[in-house]
Amino acid sequence: MKLQQLRCIFQIVQSEFNISKASEVLNTSQPGVSKQIKLLEDEIGIKIFQRNGKRLVNLTEPGELILSSIEKILQESNNIKVISEEYTEKDQGTFTIATTHTQARYKLPKVVEEFVKKYPKTNLNIHQGNPSQVTDQIINGEADVGIATESINLSEDILTIPCYQWNRCVVMPKNHPLTEVRKITLEDLAAYPMITYDYAFTGSTIVSEVFKNANIEPNIMLTAIDADVIKTYVSLNMGIGLIAEMAFDASTDHPMVSRDVSHLFPLSTTYIGIRRENFLRKYTSDFIRMFIPKASENELKKILNKRHL
Repeated sequence: MKLQQLRCIFQIVQSEFNISKASEVLNTSQPGVSKQIKLLEDEIGIKIFQRNGKRLVNLTEPGELILSSIEKILQESNNIKVISEEYTEKDQGTFTIATTHTQARYKLPKVVEEFVKKYPKTNLNIHQGNPSQVTDQIINGEADVGIATESINLSEDILTIPCYQWNRCVVMPKNHPLTEVRKITLEDLAAYPMITYDYAFTGSTIVSEVFKNANIEPNIMLTAIDADVIKTYVSLNMGIGLIAEMAFDASTDHPMVSRDVSHLFPLSTTYIGIRRENFLRKYTSDFIRMFIPKASENELKKILNKRHL
């Protein structure tokens, strides 16, 4: 049994049982991948894949169990590599953050500035996406840490640490009728075309649940994952914008105005997440401490020590 054979099995599943795609990712030939599969199946005496002729279509029942073990073996193999790098290249490596646009635009800049000063030899990558995409990147090992709200804390494979809480505001042109309303209601919001985040009204998110429970249907005319895009269309008088409060800056976001609507919605919590099985480089744990400066060293140490439990 060879590590390359296990990588072939794992990548075939990741490639939706397409051997050609898997061979491209593995930088080898399609016959070579097929040979590795046959050698492993012959060695263990079990068929890992269901077949339709020569085509792989799914995992067998024992193949499902084998895949679970393969994932753990490959993860530990990667940990060995990371541990080696930690002791041979202490302040070097590649550090990848998966996060939403709002975090990348409004919360990360100061932390990144501090991180780069401390680790100038570390290559830093920031991948932007919605919370589900951030979650997937952590689970798939594409990101060292993920920062997002809501769905990131739903996976058992991810240890999440609460960072801070936030609420929402509504932005509008200065001459909008809502500027005259002292305390905005859900009915007020629903009376106008609304521009908001694309994930805010899918599934059971906080905002959608509030409207649903009040039996009020909001008039969503445009969605985007980027608060700056939302504000752009608000400035064109296409609707009011519901955004994270941190995404509005009165000094730069004129000629718009912002109104607090935190009385309408529960607080949301932003989390930083890491894959439980990962060995943490020192620069990773340092980044977490930089992003959550209010947490004490002992508090973070206790949380990080729980990731294997």
